[in-house]
Amino acid sequence: MLNRRHMMFATASAGFAAAGGAPTLALAREGEVAKLNALFDDIMAKQLRQSPETATGLGLDNGDLAWTKDLLSDRSAAAIAAGKVQTAKQLADLRAIDRKAIKGMDAANYDTVEFVLAVQDEGNKQFSYGGGGSGAPYVLSQLTGSYQQMPDFLDTQHSIETKADADAYLARMEGFARLMDQETALAKQDMMDGVIPPDFIIDKTLIQMKAFADTPTADAPLVKSIARRTKEKNIAGDWAGEASKIYEGSVLPALKRQIALMEWARPKAVHDAGCWRLKDGGAYYATSLKNYTTSDLKPDEIHQLGLDLVKSISAEADKLFKSIGMKTGTVGERMAKLGEDFYPNDDASKEQLIKDLNEKAVWIQKQLPAYFGALPKAPLEIRRVPKAIEAGAPGGYYNSPSLDGKRPGIYWINLRDTKEQAKYTLTTLTVHEGVPGHHLQLSISNEAKGLPMIRKIIGFSGYTEGWALYSEQLAVEMGIYKADPRGHIGMLHDALFRAVRLVVDTGMHHKKWSREQAVKYMAETMGDEESGSITEIERYVVWPGQACSYMIGKIVWLRARAKAQKALGKKFDIREFHDAGLLSGMTPLTTLERVIDDYIVSKGGKA
Repeated sequence: MLNRRHMMFATASAGFAAAGGAPTLALAREGEVAKLNALFDDIMAKQLRQSPETATGLGLDNGDLAWTKDLLSDRSAAAIAAGKVQTAKQLADLRAIDRKAIKGMDAANYDTVEFVLAVQDEGNKQFSYGGGGSGAPYVLSQLTGSYQQMPDFLDTQHSIETKADADAYLARMEGFARLMDQETALAKQDMMDGVIPPDFIIDKTLIQMKAFADTPTADAPLVKSIARRTKEKNIAGDWAGEASKIYEGSVLPALKRQIALMEWARPKAVHDAGCWRLKDGGAYYATSLKNYTTSDLKPDEIHQLGLDLVKSISAEADKLFKSIGMKTGTVGERMAKLGEDFYPNDDASKEQLIKDLNEKAVWIQKQLPAYFGALPKAPLEIRRVPKAIEAGAPGGYYNSPSLDGKRPGIYWINLRDTKEQAKYTLTTLTVHEGVPGHHLQLSISNEAKGLPMIRKIIGFSGYTEGWALYSEQLAVEMGIYKADPRGHIGMLHDALFRAVRLVVDTGMHHKKWSREQAVKYMAETMGDEESGSITEIERYVVWPGQACSYMIGKIVWLRARAKAQKALGKKFDIREFHDAGLLSGMTPLTTLERVIDDYIVSKGGKA
């Protein structure tokens, strides 16, 4: 978790020369840009060597990179230490390049990569736990750790077309066991240093780990995946048998060692939710906020912003409720009433829900040309979150398509309990995770021409989640809720949800709120099922700061659009605005604002 349409995004040297600048300065710029792109190539090559999963995720694990397909990352303490040294050197090498000699899209590339390296380096130098860096203090939790991610990765991203692909799958199963043991060692060291997840996080983690471990080998997703796919491709061999041996001999023992570690830590765990209790916890939260929001807003500012937005969004929802005859009760109580309409909680109804959402996404896609110039080529699929991880997984999330176009974008919806997915909220969830939200933005990012490869793998929660939340607002303007006032209330429900996040995330990690206080505030404000609120709050506990990125990102996108509209007047074209922001790739929010300023100037306006 980038078809270039505007010539203003051409390389700075070409743009300067066309304007009649001094040749020596143009050559200097060419020299600095050449250094910049050479450094980007070197960083990317190292990334692919050190994270073979990246090559697979991008669909690049073939040809010259075919060697990556049977490997997984190294999360040993030695590899992490070497990575920290490498990050510091890459940052120094980047800063040795003359930023003043770089303009246009090259400057956006520089600023984007510089931000990533700087915030990583800051976290690496300050904090040792969580594997270093910031934003995820616990190596193992209900949302972190390869046990939670690797089975789905191998099933949906590791392609099997040949015997060599199947052999690589088995090699990665062995690598998965090694990776779990490395994470166990990291987590144990953190725990010895006092970095133990809260008791309720350990409890949820153990539920998921034990569900994984208790699955009979023949039914295990890791075994079924290779058996099914080799059969589909007529690849001879006893693949289920080979996978079963590795599963029982390597994977399960490594998983059980993680279970034993979590059970050992459980009596030592406290109930406090926030990272404030960890060593340098206040600084950790501040760095995590910077990492996720790409802003310099302070926790108290974010908390107050959330409270103000809860008030204003609730007032808007109240007006809509009155328009459909629901005039009594709090906004949360009335949302709870709408929430009583949901699909039955059985497999047949869940299949129908998925079918209905896919049809809704196809209809929305037909509305996009009026608002976007660039449109994604990659198809979108909506699937159910795998049962093995639904206990701790979010309500919905998205996997980007591969660069080679062979794997679609996938929007996953959690259907462990359909009461948590009220009908009036489903269109907005589809807008956010699908179109014009994550699928449109991330597919365009993948398909964009002229960006260094490194820009296609760098993601920013503030930009990406801010775009998806902005898309929810855009859907109102597109008329998606014109004949669906309840769906419009669902959009406000989700906007309120993101405002509440600002309050509870800062509440727990800065103001020392308890888990229960945060759950109560969220459930009462929004009228949601408490089980859904619990899942959300526990997510924020293990990813401090991430939940704040959505609303802050939306505000920046809206502010940038308002600035462009004011500066350009009648010359403003929303399709060109969207293209400017999306075709420039994912950036920190401050860089996005500079990109939009460049767009305004290119259209004859004053930024």
